[in-house]
This record gives sequence, C-alpha cells and structure tokens, in this order.
Amino acid sequence: MTDLLANARDLGPSIAARAEAIEAARTLPDDVVADLRGAGLLRLFVPADLGGPEADVHTGIDAIAEVSRHDGGAGWSVMIAGTSSLMAGFLPEDHARTIYGSPDSCTGGFAAPIGTARLVDGGLSVTGTWAWGSGTRHCTWIGGGTRLVDDDGAPLRRDDGLFAPFTFFHPDDVEFIDTWHVTGLAGSGSGDYAVHDAFVPEGRWAQLTTAEPRLDGPLWQFPFYGMLACGIAAVSIGLLDGAVARFAELAGGKKPMGSGRTLAERASGQTALSTAEATARSARAFLHDALGAAWTTATGGDPLTIEHRRSLRLAACDAAQRCADALTMLGRETGGTAVYLSEPLQRSVRDGQVAATHAMVAPRIHELTGRLALGLDTDTTLL
Repeated sequence: MTDLLANARDLGPSIAARAEAIEAARTLPDDVVADLRGAGLLRLFVPADLGGPEADVHTGIDAIAEVSRHDGGAGWSVMIAGTSSLMAGFLPEDHARTIYGSPDSCTGGFAAPIGTARLVDGGLSVTGTWAWGSGTRHCTWIGGGTRLVDDDGAPLRRDDGLFAPFTFFHPDDVEFIDTWHVTGLAGSGSGDYAVHDAFVPEGRWAQLTTAEPRLDGPLWQFPFYGMLACGIAAVSIGLLDGAVARFAELAGGKKPMGSGRTLAERASGQTALSTAEATARSARAFLHDALGAAWTTATGGDPLTIEHRRSLRLAACDAAQRCADALTMLGRETGGTAVYLSEPLQRSVRDGQVAATHAMVAPRIHELTGRLALGLDTDTTLL
C-alpha cells in the first residue's frame, strides 16, 4: 500500500511540469497515462485475485489527493479509474477478469441511467449518450448507466430484478464526442460518449443500487456512490494542498500594487494561508474519520450502517465545498498574478470550482444528510 503513495509522490513533480500540456490537450496525454498506469494508480481498488493492489480506503483516498496536489485533471482521472475499479468486486468473476485482469486495465464512465438497454439473446442491446465521461479516451473498458426498457421504450424489470444495470463497453463500441471545452478540470477529458446498439453479454454489468459483492473483503462493503463522493473530496483536498504550497511560494516575492511589503509580510496574506491550510487539514481529518469508522466496521465483518454511509457523504460534501471556497479566497488574495491561465494557483482555483459542482458532493447533499440526522423519512437509494 505504501508503494501507491510513494509512487504518487514520486510522480507528482513530473505531472506538475506537464500540467499546462494536460490542460491544453483537454485529456491526459499518452505519456501521462503511461506513467500513471506504470505506478499502479489507475487500478487502486482492483482486487488482489486479479493482480490489483486492493488498496484500503485510506491509501486510495490519499493517493488520489497526492496526484491532485500536482494537477487536477490527472487527479480526477485517477479518482474515476480508482472508484470505478470497485466494480471488480461486484461483477461475475469471468467478466471481472476480462475487464480488470490486465495490469493495464483502466475503467471509467457515467453511472446515471441515461442509456436504454433492451433484452436480446445472450444479453442486452444498449444505446445511449452520456456526458461527463472522465478519462474515457484512455480507458480499456467504458461503462454507462442504463434503464431496461421493452420494445416500446417503456420501463421493464426482469424477473431477477434487473432494471438499471451499469453496463461495460469495449472502446471499439464507443463514439467519443468532442464537447469538453470547460473552465476547470479540462485535462480530465470528461467529454460526451455514445454507443449505438452495442451488445453487452449476460452479466457484464452491475446494478449499483442492489449489487451484492462477489468478494468478502472489507473494501466491498463500501458503497460505490459513497466512495465516488470521497474520491471527489480527495481531489478537492489535494488541489487545496497544492494551492497552499504555491501561495506560500508566491507570497515571499510578491508585493501587491502600491504596497512596500510582500504578501507574506501582510496580515491578510498570513491569514489567507493559515485559513486555507486549516481547511485542507480539517477536511482531510473529517474524511479519514468517517472512512476509518466505516473501515473498522467492515473489517469486523459487519455491513456498513446508514449512519456510516451518511457520514461518508457528509464529510465528502463538506470537504469539496469548503476547499472550493478556500481556493477562491487564495486566488483573490494572490491578486493579479492569479489571473493568468499559466499560473498553477489559478488552475487549481478553477479545478476546485468544477469539482464542487459534482452531484455527489453538491450543496444539496446537506439536505440528504440533514434529513437523516433529523430522523425524517428519506430515500437512501443513492447513499
């Protein structure tokens, strides 16, 4: 497990050096993908029986944050690949081995049931167009959430309960659509993608809201959506870590217009730095506290409770929103230096704002976690 973190730390400076190229490409360049793949950072939660690292949740989250510290697009891509690799513990063994058995495997996609799936001999025929396909251009298998429908397009539930499978496609079946022209996380390559009557053989899917794990380890007790939210939080924390370090670097030499003192010598600069550092450290502590309580329960062989799942989402939402605000504050305090697109701090600010818009960590999550805290009847399907 320490190798993953060490690899992320060792690789970080070279990723930072390529950050402008990553953003300009609007997806990860091949050399960056190769480095991340070689470091094992695109297979964080692939189970050991498939040759993966099967990282514990703390290690996986810290590895995502460490890459994000150096570049948001790369960190986001590591997060998507890592959290989607949880699927390996839920897929039937033959499909899990096909998709995740290669040491070069990398998966991604969009889980919401946007596509339509029709029953055909031997499996499903899937058609759909999904947005937010982070990292899909370098994935070896690409997933898409679907709704099972009949020939008239009406919702259908199979006798075994199948109604909304997350299906996996080979890249040859996928059309990539160049839509990713954005203000932040540009390097994540999160454009649209589509399939047209793609055949998905029986069982090459996981129904995320009802899936039972194939494996027994503690990792497979964690909910996919909860881990996705924690991964996004880790990106946000890593971005703020990097921005704090960059602010400190700039503050020593920058004198705001009309001032005889450097930013480091000014009370506002000192306060901005200290406040942002406290935000990153407290957000990380809360996230690890929630993960640790859930991990202790899971390693004891018990399923996670609703309260465990609520705490994961609460910590993730809190981290993403507070880190985004702290990033904005640092950018404002830096002044004119931070308006240039080539400035790493400015890129972190933009990346953080986009990360905080994700549905898994958006401010409305506080409604969900607040209702549960108040004991109100609440739909916990996506918890």
